[in-house]
Amino acid sequence: MKTTYFDLIDQSFFFPQEEFELKGSDLQFHGIDLMNLVKNYGTPLKFTYLPKISENIQKAQKWFEKSMKNHDYKADYHYCYCTKSSHFKHVLDEALKNKIHIETSSAFDINIVQRLKSSGKITNDTYVICNGFKRDQYIQNIGDLINSGHRKCIPVIDNYEELSLLSQAIKGNYEVGIRIASEEEPKFEFYTSRLGIGYKNIVPFYNNQIKPLKEVKLKMLHFFINTGIRDNAYYWNELQKCLRVYVDLKKVCPSLDSLNIGGGFPIKNSLGFDYDYAYMIDEIIHQIKLSCDEAGVAVPNIFTEFGSYTVGESGGAIYKVLYQKQQNDREKWNMINSSFITTLPDTWAINKRFIMLPVNHWKDEYERVLLGGLTCDSDDYYNSEQHINAIYLPKYKKDKPLYIGFFNTGAYQETIGGFGGLQHCLIPQPKQILIDRNEKGELERSVFSEQQTQTQMLSILGYDSENGKINN
Repeated sequence: MKTTYFDLIDQSFFFPQEEFELKGSDLQFHGIDLMNLVKNYGTPLKFTYLPKISENIQKAQKWFEKSMKNHDYKADYHYCYCTKSSHFKHVLDEALKNKIHIETSSAFDINIVQRLKSSGKITNDTYVICNGFKRDQYIQNIGDLINSGHRKCIPVIDNYEELSLLSQAIKGNYEVGIRIASEEEPKFEFYTSRLGIGYKNIVPFYNNQIKPLKEVKLKMLHFFINTGIRDNAYYWNELQKCLRVYVDLKKVCPSLDSLNIGGGFPIKNSLGFDYDYAYMIDEIIHQIKLSCDEAGVAVPNIFTEFGSYTVGESGGAIYKVLYQKQQNDREKWNMINSSFITTLPDTWAINKRFIMLPVNHWKDEYERVLLGGLTCDSDDYYNSEQHINAIYLPKYKKDKPLYIGFFNTGAYQETIGGFGGLQHCLIPQPKQILIDRNEKGELERSVFSEQQTQTQMLSILGYDSENGKINN
């Protein structure tokens, strides 16, 4: 009778997979010996495998290149990285090795762009697409960047007042985009995105406010929907509405030459994940070319803003099961040595699924369990996993420590959780390491940050750690 954890996975999924394989009874991730990480760095532990970032970027670039060639699509493709997914320097440094561009969301993003320029990571030939609702400092920073000579900075208009504010901050000619306020999926609580300008108002907005300004040229139409790029009727319907607006706008605006189809490529969240990226890209290119050819207008340059797709699959977290609590006849709680609320906040806030697998003991028998975090919050647990909402792990044995890993966690978790800041119930931020490969293909590791200390937390809270008094 097959009762080991490996048997469970083997009969449920195709295994091993591209990034996962076994070495004896232990799990490896992209050839990384995870138990070796545990022995060297302890747990809880977060890590980033940097080569995965470049790998995903290059895959998308090749898919678009191939599709455009197949459809004789005579325009350019520009891959932008959506910085809000992860602002860390090591992430941007790796991504920018691949001739990509940047999409920003707020004022401080522009400060990061300036740092990257001063270090030679980007140049004036790098597109900087500025999205988001633009407050005074964001407007000013955009103006400073363009005024310094970075004319490929394109602010995307989100509301009717931004254009006049930008014109006050920018000297000379500049280019802009307009974001479409797409209609949300029927199950949403509201009908139209709060971001951008409605479909029917875009052409009048151009004619009335942008066209009269000699210093402003409309270059880009921006299209994005919250549910991402998915092969369903809702996505294709919204894309068609977007293309009708593009065609109408192009006929009255010769300077319009780019369509930004946003981001939203999904990332792998279970061993059963199945998404045909190449097909989706090919169909999008086909639909755009078909609409433009029928209307007799030139096809646009294509921009994408991939965030989670770029960095998500590079990240992972490893925890130790501290203790198993038998709470009743049916429920066994495996308590981890950290908190889901603080280290994987998307699991708590939006019930996001990540790949969860044991790091060791794959040849042991398995059991059904619940996973709990250390905080005193009843919501600090994880119950959404690839086995249809049931969590199965090797049987817990006090004398044989069990370690579990969450994978493809590289997007948003640090910024949402508040990296280096206060954590719920003062659970410390885990140690984080970076993993790369040298020119010989050998793995190299370095510590990015140590586990957060009580001194750092007390300082944030306003306490003097030496005498216990509150600072004025």
